[in-house]
Amino acid sequence: MSQPSVVLATASYDHTIRFWEAKSGRCYRTIQYPESQVNRLEITPDKRYLAAAGNPHIRLFDVNANSPQPVMSYDSHTNNVMAVGFQCDGNWMYSGSEDGTVKIWDLRAPGCQREYESRAAVNTVVLHPNQTELISGDQNGNIRVWDLTANSCSCELVPEVDTAVRSLTVMWDGSLVVAANNRGTCYVWRLMRGTQTMTNFEPLHKLQAHDGYILKCLLSPELCEPNRYLATASSDHTVKIWNVDGFTLEKTLVGHQRWVWDCVFSVDGAFLITASSDSTARLWSMANGEEIKVYRGHQKATVCCALHDGTEPSC
Repeated sequence: MSQPSVVLATASYDHTIRFWEAKSGRCYRTIQYPESQVNRLEITPDKRYLAAAGNPHIRLFDVNANSPQPVMSYDSHTNNVMAVGFQCDGNWMYSGSEDGTVKIWDLRAPGCQREYESRAAVNTVVLHPNQTELISGDQNGNIRVWDLTANSCSCELVPEVDTAVRSLTVMWDGSLVVAANNRGTCYVWRLMRGTQTMTNFEPLHKLQAHDGYILKCLLSPELCEPNRYLATASSDHTVKIWNVDGFTLEKTLVGHQRWVWDCVFSVDGAFLITASSDSTARLWSMANGEEIKVYRGHQKATVCCALHDGTEPSC
């Protein structure tokens, strides 16, 4: 198979992963995933592999092959893997799990190289653009910064006690971090650089974005500049788009019939893909908030999506 310029994948409680032609909406490949549900999908920076985070393993699939078998399996978590992502040149992968740990995996070597204890089920992990700090959010409401150079936790904060942090997102230039919780609230901090390498959080804004849960929050990418947006996907069936300048509501994406679990921006921030319990994924225009395409094929809730339509990033 030739390498597609756009890789779009979704996963569902129907135990399948589907690859889609983004423009036509045609599903061109289905991978059966019988062992567990898939909680999160992520595409490697070079577009060669798709990571599927399940329970309790992570499987790596070849994007450009037709094989239903994974090329690699990562197996040391002991519960649902809720977060997975890659360092910008693709040398290592990070993950977070309901087993309470954050792990780092060298993709060129077997096994897990590092493990950090969060002491509560980890729901979300993001890599700071500096590539040297991971930020995790857990079920008890803790946000922790893991300094990969010092190999320790450099910062802890609890925006709301005993309110689960569902999703974290960091601005592409490292200037902002947003945490979304089970009460529909987004906490926004400026990331200040101290004299040490530690990242300091300066409270900037508290946004009551939804009445229901926020299941995913996501800041827009670099090529979206000078516009900066925050997308919040919710159990109230909508996705809201906020202008980061003042956190005013720009648009509400209405069309999904059930919970919206995941969203991902196109590389230029002009489009957003969403995944929902109504079994569909959808493509939206950021210019007018209109639905452009519906991806139909899953038989049950579609809970995660991954998109890579850019060039390979340079670290």
